[in-house]
Amino acid sequence: MTSPSSTGPSGADSGASGPLRRMKPRSRDEAHRAATPLELFFDLCFVVAVAQAGLQLVHALAEGHPGAGVIGYCFVFFGVWWAWMNFTWFASAYDCDDVPYRIATFVQISGVLVYAAGVPRAFNDNDWTIAVIGYLIMRVALTSQWLRAAASETGPARRTALEYAASLVVCQAAWVGLLFVPEGAKRWLFLAVAAAELLIPLIAERNRQTPWHAHHIVERYGLFTIIVLGETMSASTIAVQSALDENDALGELLPIAAGGLLIIFAAWWIYFAVPAHERLISNRQAIPWGYGHVLIFGSAAAIGAGVEVAVEHAVGKAHISAFAASAAVTVPAALFLFTVWLLHARHFKRTTAQQLTLPVATLAILACTFADGWAVLAAGLVAATTVAVGVTLDART
Repeated sequence: MTSPSSTGPSGADSGASGPLRRMKPRSRDEAHRAATPLELFFDLCFVVAVAQAGLQLVHALAEGHPGAGVIGYCFVFFGVWWAWMNFTWFASAYDCDDVPYRIATFVQISGVLVYAAGVPRAFNDNDWTIAVIGYLIMRVALTSQWLRAAASETGPARRTALEYAASLVVCQAAWVGLLFVPEGAKRWLFLAVAAAELLIPLIAERNRQTPWHAHHIVERYGLFTIIVLGETMSASTIAVQSALDENDALGELLPIAAGGLLIIFAAWWIYFAVPAHERLISNRQAIPWGYGHVLIFGSAAAIGAGVEVAVEHAVGKAHISAFAASAAVTVPAALFLFTVWLLHARHFKRTTAQQLTLPVATLAILACTFADGWAVLAAGLVAATTVAVGVTLDART
């Protein structure tokens, strides 16, 4: 069966029904390059792990452990985001969509589901055994993909592919070794291995960039942002529904539901307000942009967790202060807006008023934390006003 949206480097059909082909690089100038059904399926499966991370964050915040909750969330979310990053950039450069490629992608999907199953233990008990096994499954598949790409390349391109494969093996060995170190040292060593992971693209592509496609990459990031915001919407809706079923507290929940909805709508609008692909000319722009999205994805997912915490506080199930419950929503919402401005929105603003809109909105949403039971609604109104101001300023410019 052929994927209608997947084409090979020359524009020819690259459906999996054809013979096994060499994994030739895609063209960076390929017209009409779009995400494939397999990539969309991959993203949807990754949201299972995102949901698990968000659920653990809700429990930690509702129980009054914000420090441990945020740290644990950052650790487990890094694993989700980095695995997604590895696949996305490789696929943008070498997606040939034949049978071996699809099978390798299915193996990676299986690995992330195992990782997701290990998230609660990693989050609550610092037991990373299941999570590392899931990562090992993903890495075996991805390493085989890079070796296959190396077999089809020559010169600097071959060396880049081999360096990626070797680096993945070394870092994965470090993750496995992390299981056997003393408990007190695990999280510090986690940071060291994570830093090594982040260095892999910088080292492997120092002499030759892989042929990722700017428009395709931006579309892939945008689609994952949509999926994460959708998961946030789903989690918030389920939390409100459960609270209504148990407590019938419509008056307390309606402002939270309305505010959360406005925040999510505004987050979508603001993220897609500028053509980010126009800036991604080389790795110099693309790597900071791509890495910075860990804050966008993480904060987008955390907004949903925050709304759940606010709902639990409103019905008396979360024994935390009103300020803490409000901050669970306002802090990730503010972080989302500021990071979107920092990564790409600011590069497309032509006036001082346009440039200041998102930073001012960030501060205003943080100030909403002090609005007690109305904080979420106030933050939602600020977010909606930010969109209105942005649209007005764009029209006038």
